[in-house]
Amino acid sequence: MSAAPVPPQPTEETAITTPADVIAARAPVSPPGTIAPLLDVREVSVRFGGITALDRISFQVQAGHVVGLIGPNGAGKTTLFNCLSRIYLPSEGQILFEGRPIAETAPHGMAGLGLGRTFQNLALFRTMNVRQNIMLGGHSRTRSGFLASALGLPSVRREEAQLEEQAERLLDLLGLRALADTRVMDLPFGSAKRVELGRALAAQPKLLLLDEPAGGLNHEEVGVLMDLLRQVRDELGLTILLVEHHMNMVMRISDRVVALDFGRKIADGTPAEVQANTDVVRAYLGVDVAEGGAPMQAGPAMTAAAGAHA
Repeated sequence: MSAAPVPPQPTEETAITTPADVIAARAPVSPPGTIAPLLDVREVSVRFGGITALDRISFQVQAGHVVGLIGPNGAGKTTLFNCLSRIYLPSEGQILFEGRPIAETAPHGMAGLGLGRTFQNLALFRTMNVRQNIMLGGHSRTRSGFLASALGLPSVRREEAQLEEQAERLLDLLGLRALADTRVMDLPFGSAKRVELGRALAAQPKLLLLDEPAGGLNHEEVGVLMDLLRQVRDELGLTILLVEHHMNMVMRISDRVVALDFGRKIADGTPAEVQANTDVVRAYLGVDVAEGGAPMQAGPAMTAAAGAHA
């Protein structure tokens, strides 16, 4: 009896259209007694020509956690976010979301998979009002096609009503009710940041990627943002991964912190552990902590240095 033929391995082009049941069948299974992470980054490297932007990065994010991703400018944080969003393809390694490789999903399908993202530069429609911008974030969850929308079919009207109802809830959650009919271009920067958050939340993500959410905010606004992110995490059951230079914020709201420098992971642990890590202090201050000294004393200095990067 001849051996059964070996099925062809999926390529980048064919993987995008692989049926969902086939993807599920080959999803990795966690060992008994373990809790599988929501996000699992495994030995990810990214190279641009001769430049290595990420060098074998590995870490995990558990469901319901807030994880901070820190590092000096050029450390590779945004490159990693772009890999998670499928904007970049890793040169090596694998990224699993809910146990499945995200390479199986096209970039435009990441919102449907359960990943939402905000950007350093606001990605909003400036001439539309706050409510409309938030509603647009939920359109990735709709099923009506172009023809149905053009004809105004009942299914389209039902979806629009659902989007508006969801937007109303988010307006209340984010404290934007009084600004619902205001054009984004007329908003102060701090309020526009909350609209960007609302647009991302409208897609009902399981994992929310926040790219410098405190950038450009004053001290009072940062405090409001910290409270808001805790509330969003608790009320919506979200998991949050944030890139942030505001060290005080990261250390206060994160369950775990991952530190990068020159594309390599230099620390991964609780906020206290990472803040006390001599490699992290060296990355921010450019100096060595004296052996035998008190590493935690570097915390305020590191915070000040991080603030200078923001």
